Amino acid sequence: MNITRSLTNWRKYRQTVTELGRMSDRELHDLGIGRGDIRRVARTAVGN
Repeated sequence: MNITRSLTNWRKYRQTVTELGRMSDRELHDLGIGRGDIRRVARTAVGN
């Protein structure tokens, strides 16, 4: 069960990083996110 949860969290993390990475700097700015903050935001989104 723990492995399944870890895999699910990793997939959510990767999806979030990918989606935010595709956004323009302007779109990220509108959300209050800097390009350098994408990984931190993604970790927070999965609860790590």
